[in-house]
Amino acid sequence: MNARRAVLSVLALAAVAAVAAAAYFSSGGENIEFEATDVGGVSWGRDFHLTGDDGAPRELADFRGKVVALYFGYTRCPDVCPLTMATLGESVRLLGEEGKRVQVIFVSVDPKHDKPKVLAQYVRSFHEGFLALYGDAAATARTAAEFKVEGGEHHSTPVFLFDPSGRLRLVAHPEASAESIAHDIRGLLPRA
Repeated sequence: MNARRAVLSVLALAAVAAVAAAAYFSSGGENIEFEATDVGGVSWGRDFHLTGDDGAPRELADFRGKVVALYFGYTRCPDVCPLTMATLGESVRLLGEEGKRVQVIFVSVDPKHDKPKVLAQYVRSFHEGFLALYGDAAATARTAAEFKVEGGEHHSTPVFLFDPSGRLRLVAHPEASAESIAHDIRGLLPRA
């Protein structure tokens, strides 16, 4: 009976070790404690089909290999949008060379006013690598619904963070600091 208990104890310890090892290696070898809300595994926020400010059709798969920070807003917003975009710009700068593996995307919820040239100027004023997306009213509504975002001029939209495989992993609130977002992005980047 004691031998059986010993075997069961060893098997239980082995199972715990295997689970811990899987968690360790799936996070790139580090135990990352994210500051944003972890939403991995949700059935929404899976994709978008919009047009880039450069006129090219865009979908999430176009950015595989990069961490994507997706934010919904409109260029005439007087407060939340520019503050959040400035925070995202600072987050990318804080990442240094790793910032090249991040794509920040601004999705316009105001297709009536946010034309491609205006969008391009707006997002590049925060960081030269940022991209803006837009669509007609129907495409904008579909995308907003996919991400559970309410459009219009009264909004407080979170920043959606995707890992390099294109999976929605984290939701950062607009009040998050540049340091907090940079920390979480760094945690999503694969380690060399």
